[in-house]
Amino acid sequence: MLGRSQQQLVLVDLWAEWCGPCKQLSPVLESLAARAQGAWVLAKIDVDANPRIAQAFRVQSIPMVVAIAQGQPVAAFNGVRSEAEISQWVGEIFDQLGDALPGAPAGEAEPEPDDPRMVAAEDKLNAGDFESALADYRAIAEAEPGNLEAASAARNLEFVLRAQAHDPSIVDTAAPADVDAQLAAADVLLLAQRPEDAFDRIVGVIRVTSGDERTRARTRLLELFELFDPAEPFVVAARRKLASALF
Repeated sequence: MLGRSQQQLVLVDLWAEWCGPCKQLSPVLESLAARAQGAWVLAKIDVDANPRIAQAFRVQSIPMVVAIAQGQPVAAFNGVRSEAEISQWVGEIFDQLGDALPGAPAGEAEPEPDDPRMVAAEDKLNAGDFESALADYRAIAEAEPGNLEAASAARNLEFVLRAQAHDPSIVDTAAPADVDAQLAAADVLLLAQRPEDAFDRIVGVIRVTSGDERTRARTRLLELFELFDPAEPFVVAARRKLASALF
């Protein structure tokens, strides 16, 4: 999913065998994906078989559909929708993201052939074998430093695995002077799609530390910036705050 979304819009259908509404929605999505002719692709995730993926998407009810572009969720909806409603929703995503959105509308140039190594890594990811998928993405990125898709997929997956390993309560219990705890809290906040709060946590650490601890916090913040488009307003704002904290 993450790798493919660097080239195309990916709609993730989060479902379960016991879910009646899911069985109504999935055929609609499959039909629309077939008619999209490569403008976007559909990924189906059984939440019972892949609980960690469901946790990463903060799934509270299903069916749930999440749109991913360039490795990041950009829109989502819950429940059953008609073909017309979903088509309008997808169209709005293309309109909002414009040139920043990978892929092309139906009828334009065919997408590049998939790299079989990336396909294998994505298959492992979808099967819930996160460590093997991460190892594959890292190997591709190390062998081909110019492979931005593999590098981005590795960064995103490294972050998700690290963030999921933290106790969410760290957000409330982290001591102000505990750098490790504050960095963990930032991970949890970012996984919860609260980037401004996550970045502010680390900027706060940078303001009150020095030497190796400040360097470690700054390095982590720069790594988190790489998970997003540098033009995102919250990234631009956080970079200004970082500069102020350092100087």
